[in-house]
Amino acid sequence: MRLWSKAVWDGFNLHCPQCHQGKLDRSFLKINDTCPNCGEELHHHRADDAPPYFTITIVAHIVVAGLLIVERIYRPELWVHFITWLPLTVVLTYVLMPRVKGAIVGLQWALKMHGFGENQTNSN
Repeated sequence: MRLWSKAVWDGFNLHCPQCHQGKLDRSFLKINDTCPNCGEELHHHRADDAPPYFTITIVAHIVVAGLLIVERIYRPELWVHFITWLPLTVVLTYVLMPRVKGAIVGLQWALKMHGFGENQTNSN
């Protein structure tokens, strides 16, 4: 039985959902065709446009909430907002995008979507 929560967590940490150790990605937003540790085929994934949409949603909630709280409490100058929230938005996006993609690949693996469950018997 494949636990979707473990697979999503492994994917978020950029580890293979099968062996929990192999490196999931080969470069920024590029998933390995197979796990270098256990050989699990990963080329089946179909993350497509989901990682950017989810990343935008997560980053927007963090940045907008932070901006509103800081504005309400401290009322800083506009330039302070600019030098604070713009870099934070960029950094969060670059950090979260591959992790969100990994989590989606992990979920697809756990739910046996897009060929992840074909011709396999007793997987994790």
